[in-house]
Amino acid sequence: MSRRKKNGRQVNGVLLLNKPLGITSNRALQIVKRLYGANKAGHTGSLDPLATGMLPICLGEATKVSAYLLNANKAYQVTMRLGQITDSGDADGNLINECEVPLITNDELDLLLTQFTGNIQQTPPMYSALKHKGQPLYKLARQGISVDRPARAVTIYKLELLSRTASSITLEVVCSKGTYIRSLVEDIGTALGCGAHVIELHRMYVEAFQNEEMVTIPELEQHEGCTQVLDTLLKPIDCALENWPALHLSAPQVIGVRLGQEVSVALDEPEKQGQLIKLYDEKKVFIGLGELIEEGRLAPKRVMQYSNA
Repeated sequence: MSRRKKNGRQVNGVLLLNKPLGITSNRALQIVKRLYGANKAGHTGSLDPLATGMLPICLGEATKVSAYLLNANKAYQVTMRLGQITDSGDADGNLINECEVPLITNDELDLLLTQFTGNIQQTPPMYSALKHKGQPLYKLARQGISVDRPARAVTIYKLELLSRTASSITLEVVCSKGTYIRSLVEDIGTALGCGAHVIELHRMYVEAFQNEEMVTIPELEQHEGCTQVLDTLLKPIDCALENWPALHLSAPQVIGVRLGQEVSVALDEPEKQGQLIKLYDEKKVFIGLGELIEEGRLAPKRVMQYSNA
């Protein structure tokens, strides 16, 4: 059976999109895919329509490393409205309760925030893409159905007060994968005794791209049809794996890896069994990831298939 040919061109790399307010991550992905004429694309870590900020979009062969971006730590700036509780935990939901906001000093607030710093247990919100018996939770929530969600461990590395008004607080949050900022805001609101929900959320960065600039959709649209310019905006596939160990392979080793075969390697430093290693050919072209299965033996894990390879 012949393999179905994909429409679009093969373009490989990572675009750091500044997702605009009011659209889903999937909608942003489809816009970028169309502008690039790409045959394959995927985003790493959804942002709600209410949220803006860094949404790494992997094009072509970069989709093979997207899972490692999903696992990265992330940083957000979030503004929470105090004294109001919504069914979704954000401003897009329906107001279900209002409470008086207590008087609290900045020092008292800082002390309270320490309760939510470090390793904590967090219950995922009903308005999320997590599934219960095959159904996304948000679909059940829209039907007025609530189900038990087991709490899970997440890590809050930084939780800092940036500014506040009588009815709102703005925080900077640096957190591990799987953290729901809406749940964090709701939990803080509960601890304050007045409830809270998210009114603004901006993802500042994904760990590997802390100091990188983002690109907006209008900026991309200015160069629609000019693929040479658009392609210069892409980051290399291996940019998200900067601190990973690397290995340069000989031509015969590259052939073996591309054929899916284990190869013998010599490592400058001993690595642990199961360690993932970036692989490069003799021209320093990134060819994929290998897994160390035993001392001196490497198995292909994710192999890039470039059109000119």
